[in-house]
Order: sequence, then structure tokens, then C-alpha cells
Amino acid sequence: MQALSLAVHIPLVCFGIAFPVLVLFAEYRYLRTGDELYRVLARRWSRVMLALFAVGVVTGTILSFELGTLWPQWIADFGNVFGLGFTLEGFSFFIEAIFLGIYAYGWERLSPRAHFACGIPVAIAGVAGSLFVISVNGWMNHPSGFTLRDGRAVDVHPWQALFGNPLFWSEYVHMYFAAFIVCGFLVATVYAWALLRGRRGRYERTALSISLGSASVAAPLQVIVGDWAARDVAVYQPVKLAAMEGLATTTKGAAEHLLGWYNGHAVVWGVEIPRLLSLLAFHNPDATVRGLDIVPLADQPPVNVVRLSFQAMVGIGTLLAVIGLAYLALRLRHRARLARGGGSPESRELPRWLLAAVVAAGPLSVVALIAGWITTEVGRQPWIVYDVMRVSDAVTGASGIPIGYGTLAVVYLILAGLVAAILRRLARIPLPAAAQGERADSYPPGGRTEYPRGASSVPPDARPGEGQGYGADNGLRPRRAHPRRDGRVHRAGGRGLRRRPLDAAGGRAEYPARAADARPRQARDGPGLGSQPRLADLRAGTVLDGLSSRVRLDHVNASHPADGRRDRDHLPGHRLRAARHYH
Repeated sequence: MQALSLAVHIPLVCFGIAFPVLVLFAEYRYLRTGDELYRVLARRWSRVMLALFAVGVVTGTILSFELGTLWPQWIADFGNVFGLGFTLEGFSFFIEAIFLGIYAYGWERLSPRAHFACGIPVAIAGVAGSLFVISVNGWMNHPSGFTLRDGRAVDVHPWQALFGNPLFWSEYVHMYFAAFIVCGFLVATVYAWALLRGRRGRYERTALSISLGSASVAAPLQVIVGDWAARDVAVYQPVKLAAMEGLATTTKGAAEHLLGWYNGHAVVWGVEIPRLLSLLAFHNPDATVRGLDIVPLADQPPVNVVRLSFQAMVGIGTLLAVIGLAYLALRLRHRARLARGGGSPESRELPRWLLAAVVAAGPLSVVALIAGWITTEVGRQPWIVYDVMRVSDAVTGASGIPIGYGTLAVVYLILAGLVAAILRRLARIPLPAAAQGERADSYPPGGRTEYPRGASSVPPDARPGEGQGYGADNGLRPRRAHPRRDGRVHRAGGRGLRRRPLDAAGGRAEYPARAADARPRQARDGPGLGSQPRLADLRAGTVLDGLSSRVRLDHVNASHPADGRRDRDHLPGHRLRAARHYH
């Protein structure tokens, strides 16, 4: 049961660690450059961050109850050692929740610098909370800071046990970089997919640059951190290393086996590389690596589960590092061309093969994350506290676990559906005009002649027509043609509410001829309405298409005019009072 909960919760932890940093970076770029695009990006991402935090609260609460109900003996015997870590994590959680609420709802209520400052505790608390929890896991892998007497921990030194642990720091740094890899590649997957489908606006390119840039830096560095963590495992958990590599007997100058299957005596059907394991584990090709034979068979973990999980993590991690290096190389080459005075709009476009690789990298990063935690937890078996307490002695003896497992699976499926619905709804929020146009310095002189959609610099005679939703000055949102949604209200069944002029003589609505120049579409409001018609553009004396022709707009009450500086994410202060039905 707890393995299922961990598999659901750990990807959310990655977003709790890394996503606030990405959001703050986007807002920092807005404060430095004044470019409204970065503010729009940070604000939209803050909504996603808030939604994922709420889901993480649910899954984290379930994990907390599972610790007490599934492992009562472990809590009773060693809670005085590791309880400090969970206590500090609780304080971090409350700090993160408080400042996240201020950050999410303070966009229009705080000054820009004060708002940015409120986001800093969110990022710090996300990092600190994961640090305290992983300190407990590090202690489970290398217990210290106590004396065992009659099966219980006495003479406890919790600070030393948790933060003086030699396995803790390599494990935490490994998880920290993994968080940026998972969060960065998952976010980049969304925008790489949009670019593959032809949405090559500046908003998509900027979001991809920030998210993919962070993952591309973290992925190659993770190779170095992983080597550090593996060498600590070789020293402090030799049985786990032997299971990861399928090494049956203690060997001097041990070979590395890629792929293959452990048959209980050796790895078969694998690719053997002589002396490589000794070189990787101890940086000495002639070093002696201890095998599974140093412990009885009952104390050995399930070798093939650990080994295949480890190889999946390493293989995917290497692939992600290659993708990250390829992206960084293309970025550096583009910057070098611009520095020489060359370059073109096409030269900064990422090749389709790289975009497709980024789309695949998002799900693969989650697979690598789960595989890494399987290696850590299953490789410690049969111990819950390494070489001190067995899992069989710590687990509850209660019945009905399969029923609870099935119920939990259903709960997580429902939760996943809700998350998908929330994220889809947030993704369908229309972009403000400021996020659609190109900056004047986005291209070199002569590099691009056509006018980007939504740019305020487009001259009036170059616009596709008043009221069609392309310009930034007419109050309408920029839009991209969509086969199902374009020109209609969401869930209106094809009968979108569109404004029609009223014939004063006949009292009937006039339908313009459906020619090449189709009638203007009703404007949509900003993201706060989720594609509803813009109430600010409704005028008295008009008829709403999709309703009876006898129903006409009687009165629009403007409580206060929309402020020109007001963010498009908020509804302007216009209220539709009533519609009079004429018989």
C-alpha cells in the first residue's frame, strides 16, 4: 500500500522542490526586463503550482496515516530517533502553505517586489521539507545516533542520527537534481508538444526555454552526483550494490554487466565489461567488490527487481543527459551566431527530432524516478532499518490489507482524473495579448517581415480586420484557429453567443452574409472567465445569438471601468443585469 502511495506522491515532491524555483525565475525576469510575457508565464504557472500542492497535501496526508497504521512497531521502537525529521517537515509544510496562498492570491494586492519576496519562502520550504524527510530515509539506510537495548533505541541523538549520516547528503543531492530533471522535462513536454503541433508563439518558446534549460543543466550533473551516491552505497551498503550489479561472490577487479538476468549464481545473457564495476565503485580497476555471498540467502534482497530497476534508472538518466547536452549545444551555437552578427529566426528553432525527444523525456523521467526509489527501498530488504530491524518485525499484523489497497487504488485513480481535469482547464485559459506578440528585439534586423499575431506594433492596415480577435488594441484576445472551439463559446454546442446588430425597424437581428470575410467573432475575455464571452463588449440593444430572437439585451451595468493596467486574468467590472423578453 505504501509503495503505491510513494509512487504517486514522489513526482509531486519533485514539483514542490523545483517548480517554485522556475516560477520565481520567470517573475525575476519580469522584474529585470519589464517584459509582460514573463509575468503572464509566472502567473499561469503559479496556478498549476497551487493545484499540484493541493494534490500533494492529499497524498502526503495518506502517507502520514500509513506510517502509523502499517508500521506500528517501527514507530514505537525508533520514533524517538527519526521523529525530529517529520516534525521539522511539518513546520516546513505550514510555512509553504501560508506563503503559497499569499503568493497565489497576491498578484494584484502586493507590489511586484513584495510579491516576489513572498515566493522565496515557498521555494525554501519546498527544499527544506524534502531535506527533512530524506534525512529519515538516509538514517534507515545507515542507522546511527542511538544505542540499541532490548530492541529499543536509547541514548538517542536525533540531530546526529539524521544530519550526521554519511549516506544522507549524497542521497539528498541526488533527489534534488532528480526533482529539477522530472519537473523540467515534464513541463517542457507540454510546450514541446505544442511546438510540434505548430503553436510556435513566443509564449511557448519562452516556457520551453526555462523548463528545458533547467532540466538540461541538471541531467548531466546528475551523472556526477549518481557516481557519488553509488560509491557511498558500495562502502556502507555492500549487499545493495551486489544486488544492483548481480555480483554473487566477492571479486577483485569485478566486471560490469549490462542488461542480462541474474539466475541465482551469475548474470546470464548480458554484456560483460571487465573491471568496470571495480573502477566505478572505488575508482580502482583492481579493487575488491563484496558480493551477495557475505550474507545468508535470507538476508539478500530480490536481485532482479533491484538490478533491473537500477539499470532502467541509469539508462534513462544517461539518455536524458544526452538530450540535455544536445539542447545546450544548440543554444550555445545560436548565441554564437548572434554574437557574430548572423542568425535568423529559423536558426533558433529546435529541430523536430529534439522536440520529439523532449516529449518522450517527460514520462521517461518519471519512470527513472520511480525506478531509483525502487532501487533504494527494495535494495534494503529484508530490513526496514538496515541490519537492525526486519520488515516482518515492523509491519502491522492487521487483516484486510488487500481491501485497503484496492480502495486506495480507486482513490488515486479518481484523484488523477481530477488533476487531469484541473490542468486541462488551466491550459485552456486564453492567453492575454501581451503573451502572444513578439518583442521588437526578438529578431535581428531584416530577420522577419511578417507581423506576429497579437503584437501591438502591427499597423492598423496590416490587421486582418476589426473585431476578429488578432490585434492587441481592440480588447479582443488573440486566437488560433481550432476545428472545434474557434468562434464559439465553450460547451455551447456550436451555437455560440455572438453579438448581432439589431434592425431598429423590424426588431429582428441582421445576419451578415457568410462570404469570404466572415462576420467578426464575439470577443472572449481573459483567462479569469475560461472562454466565456467578454461582458465588457456587450451593448444594449443587441441580440445574443443562440437564444430566441425575442430576447434582446436590455441593460449593461458598468460598476466601474476596466483599468488599463489591470491584468487580463481578472474580469473587468461589468455586470449583466437583466434581459427583457418581448412578446
